[in-house]
Amino acid sequence: MKPKILLTNDDGITSTGLWAAYDALAPIADVTVVAPATQQSAVGRSISIFEPIRATKVTMNGVTAYSVGGKPTDAVIIGLFALHLNPDLVVSGVNIGENLSFESIMTSGTVGAALEASNQGVPSLAFSLQVEDQGDKFDDPSRITDRYSDAKRVVRETCERVLANGFPGKAHVINVNIPAQVRGGYEITRLAEKLFYTGVEERLDPRGRPYYWIDGPLYEDAEEGTDVHAVQRGNVSITPITLDCTAYAAADELKAIFDGMHI
Repeated sequence: MKPKILLTNDDGITSTGLWAAYDALAPIADVTVVAPATQQSAVGRSISIFEPIRATKVTMNGVTAYSVGGKPTDAVIIGLFALHLNPDLVVSGVNIGENLSFESIMTSGTVGAALEASNQGVPSLAFSLQVEDQGDKFDDPSRITDRYSDAKRVVRETCERVLANGFPGKAHVINVNIPAQVRGGYEITRLAEKLFYTGVEERLDPRGRPYYWIDGPLYEDAEEGTDVHAVQRGNVSITPITLDCTAYAAADELKAIFDGMHI
């Protein structure tokens, strides 16, 4: 029997990146698509707890899928606990736009969905594709169709390798970032610290009142061994991520700061 994969994303169920991943995985697995109905980028691990969630069975590209009126995390939870899919693996992506560095994975809905799957005991991988024009991240996700040949190969090869050899025991998510143009090979990396130079642009509405856009250019590079550096070199970055955010290296210093305190 083929392994079972739950496929989700944060760009929405119409995203060509999602269906590129489906095309890559369908020959090797029984793939069920459970994805947000609309664009949900940068929602992280947000979860819908104040409103009901609807999951609608739809047919897209001749495939039965589930369109979820909620966040990527909601889609994973619906797939696991309402649809009872019992997958061997959860795959999130392919995201239109890179998810690199501490900064990006903390807000990424793509990585957030994968983290939720692992939190529920299912091994997961997140796939993201670098874009050369940052505006592509905000366009209609059904429009971008011409850049997936390398991404499909990476998705299939990576998932085949994990399914055949098992998931690394001390990781919760494998975060895979694919360069816009793959010029090298696979590189095991660590997270860089930053992806963006954060800025705020102030504008005025027609009544003269200010409003703001959060913006800023990308870092051009980072230290050797980081995900940012690997992708800039044209390598596929593979980064193990853990749910445990404990800063163990800071424990002794923290004990010293609070030494002798009593309540």
